[in-house]
Amino acid sequence: MFFLAVRSVRQRPGRLLATLLSAFLGALIVMTFGSLHDTAAAPGVDAVSSESLSVSASVVGGYGALLVFFAIASTLTVNVRQRAEEMSLLRRTGATPAQIGRMVVGEATAVALAATVLATGPAVLGGRLLLGLFQDSGQVAGDVRPAFGVLALASGFGIVLLASAGAAFLAVRRATRAAGADGRTRGRDRARALAGAAAVAAGIGGVLATYAMDGTEQTLMAFPAYGAVLLSVGLAVLAPAALGRLLKPSRGPLDRIAGAGGYLAARNLRSRGGELSGVLTPMIVFVGMATATLYIQAVESDWIAATGQAKTVGDKNLETVNLVVVGVIVVFSCVMLVNSLYAATSYRRGEFGRQRLAGATPAQVLGTVGCEAVILVLTGLVLGSAAGVAGVIPFTMVRTGQVLPGEGPGTWLAVAAVAVAATLGTTLTTARRALRAPAVDAVAVAA
Repeated sequence: MFFLAVRSVRQRPGRLLATLLSAFLGALIVMTFGSLHDTAAAPGVDAVSSESLSVSASVVGGYGALLVFFAIASTLTVNVRQRAEEMSLLRRTGATPAQIGRMVVGEATAVALAATVLATGPAVLGGRLLLGLFQDSGQVAGDVRPAFGVLALASGFGIVLLASAGAAFLAVRRATRAAGADGRTRGRDRARALAGAAAVAAGIGGVLATYAMDGTEQTLMAFPAYGAVLLSVGLAVLAPAALGRLLKPSRGPLDRIAGAGGYLAARNLRSRGGELSGVLTPMIVFVGMATATLYIQAVESDWIAATGQAKTVGDKNLETVNLVVVGVIVVFSCVMLVNSLYAATSYRRGEFGRQRLAGATPAQVLGTVGCEAVILVLTGLVLGSAAGVAGVIPFTMVRTGQVLPGEGPGTWLAVAAVAVAATLGTTLTTARRALRAPAVDAVAVAA
């Protein structure tokens, strides 16, 4: 089955392009920061520089590894779902679920290996650039030379290959069991709801723990930041099911505001919980974590400046890590969001064709898709902003005695603009491309 997987990738490379992009970005980030470990372990590096490099590499590398897995899992899940007919044909010709699983895992491993090899050269340059930024800010001595060795390569190849193989295994396992009993589906839904509720409860606990700390404590940022992260994850897990319930009473206002497009959008969103999780999760996590981290760091920097203190090396390390973590989150969240939206919208080509054969014009279909995108982006902004603000306000109150940070809404508007542009741009562009095909051809291809 591995040779079949390699031939499948060679014959249809475009099908796994999203997975290749996710794996490439993941390998690039992991190996770039992994090279800091090699640099820190090189002979002649002083203790302060070594600590700065090691801390940054460990924190960002941990976030990067987690986001690599989720990004690859998101793209592979969509890819496997769209190949349901192909897998059904393989089953009818005698292939077992285990053989299909080995084929999909083999495809993912081959793509991940190619992506990691392609990312090695840019990662070497990225490590040199990153070291230069640390040296310019005074966190690392100017005589430290960049190194790219075993630790960077091992972390890149190991994390990306394991993440790809694991994500592919889980995706195909879920797909082959999709025809299971309703009781098992309900059990998974309950487990998902319990996991989301546990993350929300832990996030609330972390946020409230901020009030129990002294306002001058150096580690004060940890509790609201991690509390906001957990709240974002918990709300992202619970959002698809909650959105379906909220749309039921809001059907009347949507009909009056958007007409038939609003009615169809509400019905479509209520019936597509599985696809919504792939869209809402990266959006909520991105908005929540970016809002909380950027505002908390801005409040911390203003507080240090107001007290007349000079930023220590530790302060600069923390600021650098926070900003880089936000950058990593932005990249992977946008990749996950764009991949999920593109796959979910392009997969509906047959649905769009049937609507047009039933009398809908392309403009009406596009209006329905746009209404769905607006509902999704508003939901993601509201829940993500709530998680971020829940971390920002306690930190601001304890650190400065004020309720709201003095930075204003500019940072949040920038975060919201990225989410809106990624969601609306990808959805409408993909839908417009799908509508270019004649309705009869679209229905025939889907059938």
